[in-house]
Order: sequence, then structure tokens, then C-alpha cells
Amino acid sequence: MGKAAGGRWKIALTVLVTLVVTVIALNFRSPEKRVTESVEHRFALADPQFEREMGNLMGPAILPGNRVTALANGDEIFPAMLGAIAAARRSICFETYIYWSGHVGRAFADALSERARAGVKVHVMLDWVGSGRIESSTLDEMKDAGVQVERYHPLRWYTLARMNNRTHRKLLVVDGAIGFTGGVGIADEWSGHAQDPEHWRDEHFKLEGPAVAEMQAAFLDNWTKTTGAVLNGPDYFPPLAPTGDQRAHLFVSSPAGGSASMRLMYLLAIAAAERSIDIEASYFVPDDLMRDALVAARERGVRIRVLVPDQHMDSEVVRVASKRAWGPLLEHGIEVSIYEPTMLHVKMLVFDGRMVSVGSTNFDMRSFELNDEASLNVYDQAFARDMTALFERDLRQSKPYTADDWRKRPWRERFFELVVQPLNTQL
Repeated sequence: MGKAAGGRWKIALTVLVTLVVTVIALNFRSPEKRVTESVEHRFALADPQFEREMGNLMGPAILPGNRVTALANGDEIFPAMLGAIAAARRSICFETYIYWSGHVGRAFADALSERARAGVKVHVMLDWVGSGRIESSTLDEMKDAGVQVERYHPLRWYTLARMNNRTHRKLLVVDGAIGFTGGVGIADEWSGHAQDPEHWRDEHFKLEGPAVAEMQAAFLDNWTKTTGAVLNGPDYFPPLAPTGDQRAHLFVSSPAGGSASMRLMYLLAIAAAERSIDIEASYFVPDDLMRDALVAARERGVRIRVLVPDQHMDSEVVRVASKRAWGPLLEHGIEVSIYEPTMLHVKMLVFDGRMVSVGSTNFDMRSFELNDEASLNVYDQAFARDMTALFERDLRQSKPYTADDWRKRPWRERFFELVVQPLNTQL
């Protein structure tokens, strides 16, 4: 009897270990569609072929008639978002990764609740991990007011295999006609104007025009995935007249829908660049393929400037992993600068003064393969000039980091780089 019981325990333990290993393996697996080979330089960004491929091979159509407004830091971002929410008459769709309790979180909860009580259809999608610091009472108050609140991939037995897949998208769509995206989270760290290390530097973007429908569709993607419900009709997809002269599209990716798309979009833009690439990245951990693409662009004469955080970075592991990747870039003449005043959370790329990509996507493998992301691509030279000027304003508050600096980094930092190297695909 004792041997029989012991045998059953061994079988049970074996089954349990197998299940745990399987769940872990599923969370760390790479997407089925994965780019493993470099993209050759076949045409320039100015060539119509580039936009043809971006709008057909890569993603949704590039739509004319848009107006994109850049908003700097919480002092500009939050009033614009809250003002749009307060003016909503039909629907509000809001998806975000970070939503924490605090003054900012309270302001958004109150604004969303007030509109729901007024009869506006309010839908809120919060990532389960990213919103872990929101008080349950805040969620209850919103729900009591009529806000439909959903958590993306909460901890359930049937979601264990997807625990590593988070929604990192930052999308707000009001009445199907005004959209917002960028890097900002709903937390007090983003308030103010980046005046000190406790207040982060970030950029968010207001979108008006036909491309807002693509942003609404991106929200609907995860809403339907989570709830099974479809949000449609003129409250969500009204006719959208041109509001400006900018061409744009909202580019999305997710492991379920081909996460390699975002990475390939970046690779195609890097491969097409002939004059300049400016990268402002809060988390910059390129893998070998992305590094080689940047080096190849530099070798054909493209000026590449990378602006990143360092001492004020909110993740020490990512900071160290990022710095390890700088060496080969610096050795090939790619310029790297460190933003000094506070945590730099901007996510922006400017290619050849013709294309700007902004949104939630980080320049790392987590964004390229594991997260749900959304990036707004704008094809407009005037907007690109404005964003280059914004980049250079931040650059003036930064310190150049040289190849000699990299070679002289402390041994403790080098050792830590080796320790975190196996985690690079998760950062």
C-alpha cells in the first residue's frame, strides 16, 4: 500500500512538473512569424515603393487627410486627454498598460465615470500587470458609474500560457473621431514638465482624421479578444472627414496576430534610410539583427543618432542590457547620447526627415515579439522637421557617450551585463 501511494505521488509530481515546464515554455516561445534575415537596401524612403510596401505588405493603408499634434509631458498631455474625455458625447475607448493610483489616476477615473453617468459608452482596457498598482476601490467606483472595465490577461488557469503577453498599447479614442497615442502612462510620474527626476520626460500625440478609425480598430482587436463583444456602429466608426494634410496609419502588432510585423516595419525603414535616422528610445535593447541593420545603414553613409536614458532609468536590468549593445554601434560611428535631467520615456523614430514613428513600441525584443503594441506612422516632411527639432531639444540636455566611455565602463557593470544577457529576449 505504501509503495502504491508513493508511486501515485511520483506520477502526480511528474504531471505537475510537466505542466509547469509546459506553461513556462509557452510563455517564452517565439512567435511563429519571425524575421531572421537582414533586409537589403533596395530603395529609398523617398521612393513611392517604400510607402507602397508599408501600406500593403506591412499593415493598414496609409490614409491622407490627418492632423497630428505633439503634446509634451504631463502638463500638455493630461489636460488634452481629459478635455477630450469631458467633451465625449457617444463613446470612449481607452486602453493602457500603466494605470496607477494617485492624483492622475483619480482625475481619469473621475472623468471617465462622469461621462458614463451621462450616458456615454465608456470602455476601459487595463493590462493586468501594468495596472497592478491601482486601488480596487477606484475600479469599483468606475464600474458602479457604468464604465466597462476589463483587465487584459488576468491571472487565470486558462491564461497561464499567455501571461508573458501584455498589452503595452496606449490608445484613447473619443467618439471615434479623436485619438491619442504615445508613451504616457496614467500615473503621477508623468505629471508636470519633466522638471526633476520624479517627473518623467515623455511625448504623446493627438490624432484627428481618417486614421482614427484604424486606432479604433486596434482597440477593438483586444476588446473583442477579451470580452467576445464587438463594438460597431456610428458611435464608434463615424464618417471621418479630412482634418489636415498629413498621411498616416496606425500600425499594430501582437504575438497572436504576427508580432514580427513591428520589427519588420522598423527593419524596412532602417534599410530604406539614406540620410538620417534619429531614435529616441526609453528602452533600447537591439538584438543582433537590428544592430546589424543600423550598422549597415551607417556604413552606407546614414547619420544615426540614438538618445536614451541612463542614470534615471526605472529598470536597472534594462539599463545594463541596453548599454552592452552600444559598443558595436559606437565603433561604427553611430552617435549615442544620454538624457540627463530625468527618466526619458519618449518612443520616437525619424527617418530621412520624411517618416516619423511614435507610439507605445520600445526598441527591444519584448515590444517586437511579446507585447501588443501600436505605433502611429506619419509620412509628412513638415511634421518630421518638427519632431527632429524636438529630438534636438532633448539632445541639448544630454551627454554624448563615446566608444572610449564604453570600453572604460566598470568591471561590475560588465559582469552584470553577462548575468542579464540570457534575459535579453524578455526585456
